[in-house]
Amino acid sequence: MRKLLVFVFLFLSSHVFAQPQLEGGLETFIKSNLHYPEFSLRNCVEGTVTIAFQLNNEGQVISSAVQSGVGTDLDDEALRMIRKSSGKWKIPPGYDTKLLLVVPVNFKLEGLGCELRNKAEIQQAIASYKAEQGLTDAI
Repeated sequence: MRKLLVFVFLFLSSHVFAQPQLEGGLETFIKSNLHYPEFSLRNCVEGTVTIAFQLNNEGQVISSAVQSGVGTDLDDEALRMIRKSSGKWKIPPGYDTKLLLVVPVNFKLEGLGCELRNKAEIQQAIASYKAEQGLTDAI
């Protein structure tokens, strides 16, 4: 009886928790398609952008948005990466397409001397970017 309960639990949990998988893996996809944005590269801006998105039964991204970001062109690049993955997701049978998937996209610069820049300079660059974007959005 105990073995039957364990089997039922494993069977149910494998169906309840089955998640979509990106062909080749999300990390590999991001590494091979990521283009570090110019502003953030020039100003040594790094960080993690969290993207929330939904998939349909064909593995296409049907909605996506920045859930939390850096506030620079890194946000746009992370969103572009998730949208570019559209149609490449394998959807398990019975997957609830109303679920929201949340993925962190990490941006890290190495070997460019960014460790020599102080945080205040980087924060000033981010503030400048946001101000410029605000003006552009107002027009």
